[in-house]
Amino acid sequence: MTQLPSLLDTEALRKDFPILDRTVHDGRKLVYLDNAATSQTPRQVLDVLSEYYEQHNANVHRGVHVLAEEATALYEGARDKVAAFINAPSRDEVIFTKNASESLNLVANMLGWADEPYRVDHETEIVITEMEHHSNIVPWQLLAQRTGAKLKWFGLTDDGRLDLSNIDEIITERTKVVSFVLVSNILGTVNPVETIVRRAQEVGALVCIDASQAAPHMPLDVQALQADFVAFTGHKMCGPTGIGVLWGRQELLEDLPPFLGGGEMIETVSMHSSTYAPAPHKFEAGTPPIAQAVGLGAAVDYLNSIGMDRILAHEHALTEYAVKRLMEIPGLRIIGPTTAEDRGAAISFTLGDIHPHDVGQVLDEQGIAVRVGHHCARPVCLRYGIPATTRASFYLYSTPAEVDALVEGLEYVRNFFG
Repeated sequence: MTQLPSLLDTEALRKDFPILDRTVHDGRKLVYLDNAATSQTPRQVLDVLSEYYEQHNANVHRGVHVLAEEATALYEGARDKVAAFINAPSRDEVIFTKNASESLNLVANMLGWADEPYRVDHETEIVITEMEHHSNIVPWQLLAQRTGAKLKWFGLTDDGRLDLSNIDEIITERTKVVSFVLVSNILGTVNPVETIVRRAQEVGALVCIDASQAAPHMPLDVQALQADFVAFTGHKMCGPTGIGVLWGRQELLEDLPPFLGGGEMIETVSMHSSTYAPAPHKFEAGTPPIAQAVGLGAAVDYLNSIGMDRILAHEHALTEYAVKRLMEIPGLRIIGPTTAEDRGAAISFTLGDIHPHDVGQVLDEQGIAVRVGHHCARPVCLRYGIPATTRASFYLYSTPAEVDALVEGLEYVRNFFG
């Protein structure tokens, strides 16, 4: 069996994830390679979720009874953990949402309703990239349609990188916001944040970063990124579904208007007008995802116990091995970078003229779970002239043996379709 450098004890880690022990399709061992869509959840998080519902379940902030005070402490404690995890200057800059899509929609709507100098209108431009997840395309399209702003984007090179050759023409004095993904969910590309942020700052544009594929896999320091907003989601980083995060600079959150109105986000309400609570509560209308936030806090504890640097090193070595093995398969084409440098642990590919949905179905029969389709990044597929891809994505508990199983499964697919 192929061995990687001793970076993580994956055999021990896998015991934390009950689902990895299950079998599928007549007793085949599950090989889970769909981590870019959703990671699995360790017992340490499952236990915290159970304990919350069994011992502390109540609404937060307004109650004075024991359960309400305990729930509030757990919920706000999770905010503290997330703030430390991303090196936020203040816990009040961490807003809980239900996912990264809501976080990005929150930013787009705030800027559409804002006063100067932040307001997006018909005289301004919005810049995104061709490799974005639909969550970082559609909100900006909607904002452009509502305000008359011009939507522009960076294209892609043949090897799956951003084409920044025309950066001064794309990001101009009219640019109000630049929003881009830190790590592509389909190409695996790690983007050159510093170059893009520097140009945006030169013209006074705000920067929003989608870190959904970065937060689970590498150290995430919002101060080092020098962005204005950073969005990510819990279910890709060992946490529960239904919880996302938006980090924003304190002064921006103070100046920008709320997205949703209702309970909790108010300071005073009369029949004539309302005033709003300070951030983060200003942006957390209604009963928040309390248990989910507590679960995310537990996931942060779990990841910290392993070490994000060690997770990154393990995944880099595994991705390097996977790229090498996959490129040995006749007819297989990797869509994206073909080296492990500046790329994440998601690898999309095509296999000859076999449709990716057929590839995925036959792999599933072998117990191998991958993702097929356009991965909510259809413009990438259009750019490379393909209908869809098969994507294998790895995480801290993934092993070289699973890479080998994928390669063997793909050889079976090739033989199956002749």
